[in-house]
Amino acid sequence: MAGNGEIGRVNLMKQLLDSQDIKEWLKRVPEWDLDKKGIERLFEFEDFQGAIDFVNSVAEIAEEQEHHPDMDIRYNKVRLVLSTHSEGGLTEADFELAERIGLLVGG
Repeated sequence: MAGNGEIGRVNLMKQLLDSQDIKEWLKRVPEWDLDKKGIERLFEFEDFQGAIDFVNSVAEIAEEQEHHPDMDIRYNKVRLVLSTHSEGGLTEADFELAERIGLLVGG
């Protein structure tokens, strides 16, 4: 059973961010673009296998964080969209996932 600190953190992470918070977070992940109710980024790899290896790595992180991106794979290109669907927009969980994904590709 989770302690009170964990429960508070989960609730905080799932609250919608206001436009000022989103602007501040976007400064921390400048490679991501704001798109309607989410953030998105296109990743390009040398070949299909590189794209699939990346997707598998993202899947592991997403499972750890219990927060899953929308993924579109087109041969060597992977487009990710992050949004907290249950809240109808962006939460800290989206930006924290974006930061972790960025570490996979060095930025």
